[in-house]
Amino acid sequence: MQLVIDNRGLEPPQPMVRILQALAALREGDELVALMDREPRLLYRELERRGFAWEFSEADDGPRVRIWRGPSE
Repeated sequence: MQLVIDNRGLEPPQPMVRILQALAALREGDELVALMDREPRLLYRELERRGFAWEFSEADDGPRVRIWRGPSE
């Protein structure tokens, strides 16, 4: 399953808060795609701390970050 949230137009820290809240609903194999206004650099360390992997990219409709559960160690 892919969950998409639109964080465009929101002031910090709302995009990060919304992403972290949405991660609670992700199951193994699911991914979250967050549409952004800018690259969420401060988010990456928190994602890794919580066991998530991520990929940032630029799309026609703006920046986005794709997040999924990282491999279990």
